[in-house]
Amino acid sequence: MDTLRAIALMVASMALLAASDAFLKLASQTAPVGQVMVMLSVGATALFFALAALRGVRLSLSQAFEPKVMLRNLFEMIGALGMIVGLSKIPLSLMAAIMQTAPLVVTLGAALFLREPVGWRRWLAIGVGLVGMLMVIRPGGAGFTGWELFPVIGVTGLAARDLVTRTLPARIPSLAVSAYGFAAVLPVGLAVLLITGAPLSGEAQTFGYMTGAVAVTAAGYLAVTMAMRMAPVSSVAPFRYTRLVFTAGLGMAIFGERPDGWTWAGAALILAAGLYSFLREHRLARQQAAVLRP
Repeated sequence: MDTLRAIALMVASMALLAASDAFLKLASQTAPVGQVMVMLSVGATALFFALAALRGVRLSLSQAFEPKVMLRNLFEMIGALGMIVGLSKIPLSLMAAIMQTAPLVVTLGAALFLREPVGWRRWLAIGVGLVGMLMVIRPGGAGFTGWELFPVIGVTGLAARDLVTRTLPARIPSLAVSAYGFAAVLPVGLAVLLITGAPLSGEAQTFGYMTGAVAVTAAGYLAVTMAMRMAPVSSVAPFRYTRLVFTAGLGMAIFGERPDGWTWAGAALILAAGLYSFLREHRLARQQAAVLRP
């Protein structure tokens, strides 16, 4: 029963995070990208600080200035910039497909920089996933605008962030890491506003969209945390890929998007490669555990 509840929570969390993408895209249609980044940073940082206070989690500047935390925040900045610019410029369905390559990019980075063992099957899965991403963005094609590169930069930044997260000292609470990460987005948003010189939006609609984005992001974060603690990772993690369905669905329902055959085919390759890589990694972990078990 706990496993079924955990799966339901994971699916719900992916729906909430897809809704966050939709809110951010709506907000970017009424406000400049820099303002969206600033509002997301301020709102989410305040929310995570409040959650830390409610849970009695201690936050301190010394934690924020840990070298690895600062490196993580740098990649958070890059990832947020790429993602929010991408959301503002390209269809949600394209964003959804590109974002699903993140686990494969993390595996690639772990092999190259953390020296984690990756067999030929997972290397093949990574290659298939990257081919799928190329099918989605189709660089050099008639529909290619260049904005498609921003979510690729975003996925790379977020994957690097996740790799650094693995090496953080255990004494730094997860809530603190999340709060510092969102706070780091603030100077990037301010810099974008300064460089572009775009006028700020004072529309109530913009604030409504951003309030929705912060709320569903926090709810999605909490749902993921609960799901991962309630049941084995192998049971719930594959359901992360339902975000692709939710995000593409919202793109069609809200923005009238109609993905073409290449986008669907590329997304299917990314999905298949990601699931295979996860299941293969889980199987190897079980085999290793069986060998080490007395």
